[in-house]
Amino acid sequence: MSPGARDLREWVEQLAAQLERDGLPRMAGRIFAWLLVCEPPEQTMEDLAAALQGSRASMSTMTRLLEGAGFVERARRPGARTDVFRMPEGKWGSFWESQIARVRQVTGTLARGADLMASRPPAARRRIESVLEQYRFLARELPALYAHWAGSGGPHTHVTPVRRRPDAPARRSRGGESRRRRA
Repeated sequence: MSPGARDLREWVEQLAAQLERDGLPRMAGRIFAWLLVCEPPEQTMEDLAAALQGSRASMSTMTRLLEGAGFVERARRPGARTDVFRMPEGKWGSFWESQIARVRQVTGTLARGADLMASRPPAARRRIESVLEQYRFLARELPALYAHWAGSGGPHTHVTPVRRRPDAPARRSRGGESRRRRA
């Protein structure tokens, strides 16, 4: 194995380990990482099993999991008898939109819980109020962050950003700074 290929395999393992800490099974993380960098970009079940040193049964289970989550798509080449797996093109926008919707949903549930705790002593409310505050922040900021990315021409986005007229003045806050968050 060449040093470049070895480095790539180590990277696949590193990303898989990070995704495992986020709750994804290790082999699903390997498949996801591999499909980000493999050539050709479409891989059969056998290709995946050989590249990732896993069983066909494991590949089958994990590709179904990834496919159900929208991280991987299954396709069939014309005239082929086997399916191939690949990263979906242009679907990451809808993935992030669904994540934003989930954050909003959890925010609403947390707000209801905080309302139910309103008559309790401050110390008893502190935990839920702290988490609610974080989720409210995310619910407020993630849509703007995503819109900024989509408006910057982020790759493979399906969102058509609303563009300002070139002659329109930039929005300014009272302090004269742009309302967009500074990096």
